[in-house]
Amino acid sequence: MCPMLTIILNRGPEPDLSGIQGILFTSANGVRAFAKVAPRRDLPVFAVGDRTAVAARDAGFTLVESAGGDVDSLVRLVRDRCTPRAGAFLHPAGSDVAGDLAGQLGAAGFAVRRTVLYHAEAATTLSQEVVLALSEHLIDLALFYSPRSAATFVSLARRDGLEKACEKLEILCLSKAVAEAADPIMWRRVMIAPHPVQDALLDTLDERLHSQ
Repeated sequence: MCPMLTIILNRGPEPDLSGIQGILFTSANGVRAFAKVAPRRDLPVFAVGDRTAVAARDAGFTLVESAGGDVDSLVRLVRDRCTPRAGAFLHPAGSDVAGDLAGQLGAAGFAVRRTVLYHAEAATTLSQEVVLALSEHLIDLALFYSPRSAATFVSLARRDGLEKACEKLEILCLSKAVAEAADPIMWRRVMIAPHPVQDALLDTLDERLHSQ
């Protein structure tokens, strides 16, 4: 493995939970970051997908519902289950977020407090093992979860003169936006998960591996 982004948890005070009716988690990283700085586990949790919901339960939350999808699915879940009159929602997140969770819920009358609890640092080099494996065509497939991770890999690979080697690779991307960030390289094949969630990406990976 050669991760393009390293998650760094921010040091700071416990988030203000006064007037909060529930917590919105859009990633397992958000769960881990919140659990690091806040002891409360009694608030209802609405998770973007099943893996994030599992991370919340593992962190000690007991009232957990999964939207089983993306930000749009999470918005629908909150609108179906909750009322704006019950209070605001806390959204523990990173410095970069995908989708407009606060905007969509705000349009439905909900207040969302986003608190930045972590950030992602981009890699500055490819490991020597990866450079060698790419040079000798020992890697067949790469997975990209975010536009930033894809763009970081493309930049480093081109800097190291590995663009031609990468043209023999297949890539599997979480979404169309991720694939677009990887577009500067002419990959052998570009696959996109049918839904922008990790479960769909891993299912696509499993189908690809079993089709060989």
